[in-house]
Amino acid sequence: MTEFANKDLLQQFASDNYAGICPEAWAAMEAANRGHATSYGDDPWTARAADAFRSLFETDCEVYFVFNGTAANSLALASLCQSYHSVICSDQSHVETDECGAPEFFSNGSKLLAAASADGKLTPAAIHELATRRHDIHYPKPRAVTITQSTETGRVYTLKEVIAIAGECRALGLSLHMDGARFSNAAASLRSSPAELTWKSGVDVLCFGGAKNGMAVGEAVLFFDRALAADFDYRCKQAGQLASKMRFLSAPWVGMLESGAWLRNAEHANRCAQQFALLIDAIPGIKLAQPVEANAVFVEASEEILDALRKRGWNFYTFIGGAARFMFAWDSDPRRMEVLSRDLFECATAAKGV
Repeated sequence: MTEFANKDLLQQFASDNYAGICPEAWAAMEAANRGHATSYGDDPWTARAADAFRSLFETDCEVYFVFNGTAANSLALASLCQSYHSVICSDQSHVETDECGAPEFFSNGSKLLAAASADGKLTPAAIHELATRRHDIHYPKPRAVTITQSTETGRVYTLKEVIAIAGECRALGLSLHMDGARFSNAAASLRSSPAELTWKSGVDVLCFGGAKNGMAVGEAVLFFDRALAADFDYRCKQAGQLASKMRFLSAPWVGMLESGAWLRNAEHANRCAQQFALLIDAIPGIKLAQPVEANAVFVEASEEILDALRKRGWNFYTFIGGAARFMFAWDSDPRRMEVLSRDLFECATAAKGV
């Protein structure tokens, strides 16, 4: 676990992107670094990683590897849409709030239709309303739906909810894309198989996140409907996502998937989030903004308390509804969590003059 002697290395919980590379991913990269291998994905590591995904998901899906989640989501959605189409999403989804127009850019203009949501989740009713609002030629034709699993607010779509959304998509002739930047955390939370959570429930395309699960970089795009993957390799090349030394994107997946680290890492992160929520449950002036279902804890507190916490050196974000977000990762240390909870208690009691 992280040592705390150097103040600059103190573990923070602002983002699961802060964490380093887990041992399984690191070992696979080190192994891939021994000797030479064919470039641009025509190498044994990439083939092995793709087969590991097919084994995990119990289906012969198409698998592509890209550098980051924005590219994965944007290129996947672009593969589902023409420029005159639209994509239905939550107003709190990453594609809507944090990808700088990349989905629109890579699709040459497909419009995002955002549904208001208090918890970041889409519902069949919201999808139906947006998809059927207008049918005239002046309105961008709905073509796809994207859901985030787990959501930006730390919520998890249940299996029943995914199936209901997929059913609405099928009824409306829409493709279903899943932004799985934290798919591992959702799988760990629901204790369902990856196959059940995706293609068996009607998901057409999944972007499986690696960076937030213990890798340095790298996301996988899985097309469960192979026809939707037509020319996706060309999209990756054009977008600067075709790695010349592809084995360094794909090899970490071998380490993660074959060892089961992808799930163990997520289980640890989720467990830490639950433990932290318990640690702060009775603190005066503190309230959980959302149920803790994955690896995120959202804390409602006064600005006085949050400012005091910042002055103690803690980093966190308040960009979703004003609540302070604390994220837990594969290497989150319970000892450091206790320090944070103690500081939060002292800041809260000081603010109340206790």
